[in-house]
Amino acid sequence: MDAQLLSNLWTATLETLYMVSVSSLLAAVFGLPLGLLLVITGAREFLPNPLVNQGLGWVINGVRSLPFIILLVAILPLTRLIVGTTIGSTAALVPLTLSAIPFFARVAETALLEVDPGLVEAAEAMGCSHWDIVRKVLIPESRPALVLGLTLMVISLVGNSAMAGVVGGGGLGDLAIRYGFQRFDTRVMVYTVVILIALVQLIQWFGDGVAYGLRRTGNVAPSPGWTNPLVRLRKT
Repeated sequence: MDAQLLSNLWTATLETLYMVSVSSLLAAVFGLPLGLLLVITGAREFLPNPLVNQGLGWVINGVRSLPFIILLVAILPLTRLIVGTTIGSTAALVPLTLSAIPFFARVAETALLEVDPGLVEAAEAMGCSHWDIVRKVLIPESRPALVLGLTLMVISLVGNSAMAGVVGGGGLGDLAIRYGFQRFDTRVMVYTVVILIALVQLIQWFGDGVAYGLRRTGNVAPSPGWTNPLVRLRKT
């Protein structure tokens, strides 16, 4: 492998990591509250609001129904408005984040709905506020599932970041298209695929490890070291 190719691969990998990490953080920051809102406004939850729940659900489903490549092109004017350009890794953050927010919102909703309803009912019977139920029951009990969902989202963003290379988004996808496909350089294509596979494997391994560690600390099932969330509520 020559020095120029190595330099290009290194730069493209850093660009991919930049796009994936920033968009993942933004998606988690905005997606988790949306997931919570979907849960607490459900028909059988403590703040039922069909209008908000169904309206938000329609919006989330609408965005999720768009293939990423179509979303990428459709919001080019919005991307230009926000970052001033439609080319480069920073510009790719806009479609990556917009595609990931509704995805993680649904993942968070599913994780939160898996929490034992009995714990929520017991917390309500103890006179806990809605905020306390969310902060000390729902989120702590759903953390392993949230981590696994976040892992799934990050892996999805790795693939989407590669597709962003179609419109000059930078990263490994852009490198593979410009050098591997357009210049018929098989080496670049092979190296790019290997790096992407390695990234996905590493992310999955790390996410599984964190989720396993959270389960071991006892947030989801009785085990050595398990702390009942109702005990946490009594202490506060």
